[in-house]
Amino acid sequence: MRPPCEIVVRYILPAFRSLIAKELLEEYNLTQAAAAKKLGTTQAAISYYLYSKRGKKYVEQLEAMPAVRAIVRESAKGIADENFSPADAVSRLCRLCADLRTQDIICKMHKDLVLLPDDCKKCLTMMKTS
Repeated sequence: MRPPCEIVVRYILPAFRSLIAKELLEEYNLTQAAAAKKLGTTQAAISYYLYSKRGKKYVEQLEAMPAVRAIVRESAKGIADENFSPADAVSRLCRLCADLRTQDIICKMHKDLVLLPDDCKKCLTMMKTS
């Protein structure tokens, strides 16, 4: 059993962090160590996000979406400027997750990873009742 939230934790969240780390390094000239400190992780994790081939498909898939790029830019700016609380970070991630669920992105990923019927709409049904 692999619920859609597991897809978010295993694939979306690392891809989102990777995109934010990349933005912090490229647009705000932070070092890997400084970006790691701001993201509450290690320099090794930042290096892994930037140079690992693992998960690259999901990073590219998210990066191609204008709404995701906007959330990444907004998040990186807030983190770099230190105008961003942990609650703000959670809020942005939850907004991203909700956007991806309403656009069937997570459903498509879920169906690619788990044997589900093509007409499964459980995620959308759950969102409407919660």
